[in-house]
Amino acid sequence: MESLNNDFVKNKIENKPVLSNLLIMVMAIACGVTVANLYYIQPLLADIAKTFNVSEVNVGFAAMLTQIGYAVGMIFILPLGDIKERRNLITVMLLLSVLSLTSMFFSNNISMLIISSFAVGFTSIIPQLLIPLAAQLSPPKERGKIIGTVMSGLLIGILVSRTFSGILGGYLGWRMVYIIAAIMMIVLMIALRKLIPVSKPVSNINYIELLKSTIGLIKTESLLRKVSINGAMMFAAFSAFWTSLTFLLGSSHYNMGSQVAGLFGLVGIVGAFAAPLVGRMADKRGSRFVTGICITIVIISYVLFLFLGFKILGLILGVILLDLGVQSGNISNQTIVHSLNEEMRNRINTVYMVSFFLGGSLGSFLGSYNYAHFGWYGVCILGIATQIIAAIVHKTAK
Repeated sequence: MESLNNDFVKNKIENKPVLSNLLIMVMAIACGVTVANLYYIQPLLADIAKTFNVSEVNVGFAAMLTQIGYAVGMIFILPLGDIKERRNLITVMLLLSVLSLTSMFFSNNISMLIISSFAVGFTSIIPQLLIPLAAQLSPPKERGKIIGTVMSGLLIGILVSRTFSGILGGYLGWRMVYIIAAIMMIVLMIALRKLIPVSKPVSNINYIELLKSTIGLIKTESLLRKVSINGAMMFAAFSAFWTSLTFLLGSSHYNMGSQVAGLFGLVGIVGAFAAPLVGRMADKRGSRFVTGICITIVIISYVLFLFLGFKILGLILGVILLDLGVQSGNISNQTIVHSLNEEMRNRINTVYMVSFFLGGSLGSFLGSYNYAHFGWYGVCILGIATQIIAAIVHKTAK
């Protein structure tokens, strides 16, 4: 707390935005509400497939494009956080998010829905503008803890989004989920405009040079490359499960609807609440140590899914471990990448998060594909395979 107060004084003197407890809370809430847009679709996949009379693979493609859109948005928009004023940038992205969510509501065929899904992902990058800001204003010795606190809001948003969309979609239809989400974006846009302070750009290079330097980081930062691959594989396992869960619960083994698929998101909140604790552990024991434990936890979760996936208790235990492992691993990885280069923090975050969500989009597609062709066991083998890759990369990282 003393170091936070000293940083408060230092920032006050330099006329920088101050990372107060209120600002940390606002950032956490904003991250949760905006990232939720990416995950509303997952418990609704079976209902959307019925609406447009398409297969699980086709509707899984829409879920994949949501995350690909997020990755593309980060490539072209997120680096702007280093050369543009962030509050204005966030306001513009929220306005575009309103339009994309409204387009989902009005989609009258699968093609329009797929395009709208991509747009939803592209415009939902606000958390990745807020997290580097939190890291920039954090005292180095407490960076992991503060990132973990802000990330806890993001993780809760990811998990509660499925519960929200699953229950609301089950009673009012999947379209209402998106129009309500659009209204929430309008409210958030007004609130953030008033509460988030103006932040000065940290670089004055032009946009083309900005993109080139971002690509250059992939070549020059070997640790960033390895951490990015590691994160991609962990999120692939995460997305493969959540994309496939709605089909498993709708099968003859369970005969359950989207409401139940959404409720599973509440189970995973255990992992989200553990996020600040993981951040503190990374500060004390080192992020590499924490990441190794997280990969092991995800492997155990998929072993449970493999042998006990057709029993509700097995699914519940597996979800708790999966969310705890993946989300904690992400915090550990982000603590590493945000410590590499302060002047290029947004660009470094771009490389990591693009890899992270490309892994997630691949997991979404392969999860639905494996379920359609190989059933639940195919999904479990996929999840374990991703973690074997993550473990190999982690072992070679220095």
